[in-house]
Amino acid sequence: MMVEQIIDKYYPRDKKARNILKTHSLMVMEKALQIASEHPELEADEILLREGCMLHDIGIVETYAPEIHCFGEHPYILHGIIGGNMLREHGLHHLAAICERHTGAGLSADEIITQKLPLPHVDMLPETIEEKIICFADKFYSKGKDLTKEKSLHKVRKGMSRHGETQLKRFNEMCEMFL
Repeated sequence: MMVEQIIDKYYPRDKKARNILKTHSLMVMEKALQIASEHPELEADEILLREGCMLHDIGIVETYAPEIHCFGEHPYILHGIIGGNMLREHGLHHLAAICERHTGAGLSADEIITQKLPLPHVDMLPETIEEKIICFADKFYSKGKDLTKEKSLHKVRKGMSRHGETQLKRFNEMCEMFL
């Protein structure tokens, strides 16, 4: 099943959440492809980046996030797990981990347990170069009011620091790789 067909299945064309998802995903994709282009030594798979960017947030539709027109029953933090499961149902196992490993700068089992997050007690850290690029690029775009405005590095770092020193350290390691 192709990316557009999957989006069509879960996001009807007349729903605002579809525009939010697609615009956000396209902005993340643009940034991810720019990073890959500027760092050919990383040998990132461009097709995987494109597909992963477009589907990394597919699970938001099942969460309760009215500010982005999502009225599901699950907490927003579960959107990665939900998205991974959705993609596995379509046989897209190679994209499922991208969904599950892009929250914050990735989450370790220890962070999940310590912060009492409603997530499985397993590491959800980006492992492949494509997972890392998408996780990183995602931090520069909001699904809020201004979908197309790239956040400054300072603003992203400030946001990451609110989630703890480990998140900021992991994000800064990605900055070393990609900037």
